[in-house]
Amino acid sequence: MPALIPTDYTCEIVYLGIVPDREVALASDPETEVFASFAGVAGECHGGLTRPSCSRVSSQFSRGTEIRNVRQFSIISAEEMAAVAETIGIDAVLPEWMGASIMVRGLPDFTFIPPSSRLQTQSGTTLVVDMENRPCMFPGKEELEPRHPGKGKLLKTAANGKRGVTAWVEREGILRIGDRFTLHIPDQRAWAP
Repeated sequence: MPALIPTDYTCEIVYLGIVPDREVALASDPETEVFASFAGVAGECHGGLTRPSCSRVSSQFSRGTEIRNVRQFSIISAEEMAAVAETIGIDAVLPEWMGASIMVRGLPDFTFIPPSSRLQTQSGTTLVVDMENRPCMFPGKEELEPRHPGKGKLLKTAANGKRGVTAWVEREGILRIGDRFTLHIPDQRAWAP
């Protein structure tokens, strides 16, 4: 019996980007296609099979501990970014400002799709959703504030519950602008201790 159920929900890839060097800049550089290998995307600072632990897992590991890299991709939703922009009072929050690897359009309540869900393209390239990507201060401070003075400090709060998810590659393949992901969700009830 399958443990993952294909849904009728799909979304379109409307942005692809890579962050070549986080020490230089948070913003991602736009791409029209990328190859998603088991180690992520070549040339992306979040790539690799392993990574040093960060604040997201500080309850489990001291900072810098080598762990499995389940944060190869940062995926955001166009609809949620539009809501964030409206809350802040600007025309748009661009995906590159968020350091996004992928922005999708068409999947409601995107940030809260279940962990361990799969996003699979028509050609079979498959990403596994790890968890919600919590907002941080850096996109507001480094990218938004220089463009919209006084607004950068508002981004972290406005993006709460709208920052998308992190993901890693389960099946390698090409990702292109215009590709569609189908959402596959785990066949299990919500945890109820």
